[in-house]
Amino acid sequence: MRPVLLLLLMAALLALPPAAGAGRPLRIAYPEFWPFFFRTQDGSMDGFFHDIVTEALERRLGVPLVWECYPWVRCQERVRQGESDAMITVPTAGRAAYAATHPTPFYSKKLVVFTSPAHPRLEAIRTLRSVDDILRGGFSVVTYIGNGWAREKLAAVGVPVTETSCFECVWPMLAVGRADLVVEWPVAAWAAIRSCGLQDRVVQTQAVLEAMPFHLLIGKNSPHVGLLAPFERTLEAMRADGTLERIVAPY
Repeated sequence: MRPVLLLLLMAALLALPPAAGAGRPLRIAYPEFWPFFFRTQDGSMDGFFHDIVTEALERRLGVPLVWECYPWVRCQERVRQGESDAMITVPTAGRAAYAATHPTPFYSKKLVVFTSPAHPRLEAIRTLRSVDDILRGGFSVVTYIGNGWAREKLAAVGVPVTETSCFECVWPMLAVGRADLVVEWPVAAWAAIRSCGLQDRVVQTQAVLEAMPFHLLIGKNSPHVGLLAPFERTLEAMRADGTLERIVAPY
């Protein structure tokens, strides 16, 4: 390249504004939810969602992260209001109004039907295979406040849905017959069921309704929203080199 052209190119590059969000940490709002993200006894962050996002953004892309723990409803509101930059969840139409995301989920969480072993219609529940089956059967569901999937996929089509204050609270309600079903991910479900001492009063069926796709969502007004494209490319590399599988495997 001729010296004059090189100097002009360098001058043009220097005149460009710094990249949006350069040097600023990405603030991720999260709820304490084993094994996705949680604090260990010494106060350090752990969980495989935390590990995947940290590997992609902090280690591979050099973006500093700050993890901010709030109840799940508050996490969503903080991203909506721009108080936090991002959250990790399932994209929905409601969330798309204020947050952008990337095309490919980094994890798909299977949603399985749970019920009480004493339920009078247990055999009918064991045959459920879809949300339409739940609706036709007249079954009710209990979930936690802020479960966007339950609102959009169950309540929105007419399934009776009761929301309770926390994830652990749904299992006692199921056990005492306040609802017919819970639709949840077995790994987290059984940890909560055991914590409540309800192993003998809750049963997992073979009914898998859906696989929930988890994404990084960044507020549309966040200076970090431009990270989504490089984050997607980094996920592809982590999938290809086996990093995603290695992170999830221990759980």
